[in-house]
Amino acid sequence: MRLWPAFSLPRVSSPLPWIQSPDGFPHPSQSWDAASAVPGLLAAGGELSLPYLLTAYRQGIFPWFSAGQPILWWSPDPRMVLPVAEFRLHRSLRKTLQRFRATPGCEVRIDSDFATVIRACAQSPRAGQDGTWIVPAMVAAYRTLHAAGHAHSVETWVDGRLVGGLYCVALGRAVFGESMFAHATDASKIALAALVCLCRREGVELIDCQQNTGHLASLGAREISRAQFLQHVARASALPACNWRYESVYWDAVLPPSPAV
Repeated sequence: MRLWPAFSLPRVSSPLPWIQSPDGFPHPSQSWDAASAVPGLLAAGGELSLPYLLTAYRQGIFPWFSAGQPILWWSPDPRMVLPVAEFRLHRSLRKTLQRFRATPGCEVRIDSDFATVIRACAQSPRAGQDGTWIVPAMVAAYRTLHAAGHAHSVETWVDGRLVGGLYCVALGRAVFGESMFAHATDASKIALAALVCLCRREGVELIDCQQNTGHLASLGAREISRAQFLQHVARASALPACNWRYESVYWDAVLPPSPAV
C-alpha cells in the first residue's frame, strides 16, 4: 500500500525520460537505482488516462506525484509484496475479526462506494505527513479505472456506516494495493484481511504493497526483486479476472472453524 507522503524532488544531474504516449515507457530496469536520491523513479509526463495506466501497471509501473509536479512514474527495486499464503493474523487482529464476523450489522462490501473510499484515503492523515499523493487528478483517474472494472474497493461497514477500507488495482489476477483509511479502530486492517481472504479464494498469489513499512512487514509482507515481481505481473495479469464479491464464508480462509470436540 502506498503510504508515502507528498514530497519534493531534489536537484539531480541525470535527465529523466519524458513520455508522450502509452508505448513510450522505458523498461523498469532503467529507473533510478538505490544510490540515487529518489530510487525507483523511472519517467515523467504522459497522462493519467486508461491507456497509460493499464500499460504502466502491466509493466509494474505506477504513478506517484505531489500537487504542482508533473506526473511521475515509478518502479522500485526491490518491491514490497504480501504473499497471501503468508499473511500473519496476529492474536489481537484474530479476535477483532472473530467479533466482527459474529456481530450483526458488521459486514465487508466490495465496490459499494468506491468514490467515498478513495476520497477518504486522500483525506486520511498520516503521521509525519503534511500532504497527500492522492491529488484530485489521481482520484479522477482511479475512478475511471474503477468504472472500467480495473480498480476495486474493499469496505468495512458497521451498522450501515462505512468506517474503513482500501482500494486496489486489479488486472487479471495481479492485484496492486494502493491506499487505505480507517474511521474506526482496525477498520482498515479488517478490509485488508478481507482482501487476503478474497485473494486466497480466487487464486491470487501476491498483493503488491510497493513500499516497505514495518506495519506491512508485521503482516507478512516482504521484499522481492523487481525482476521477480515483473515475472509475476506478466503471468498473473494474463489470467481471467477475479470475481470481485465478498461473502461471510470467505472468512474461513483466515478464521477456520474450530475443530469438533
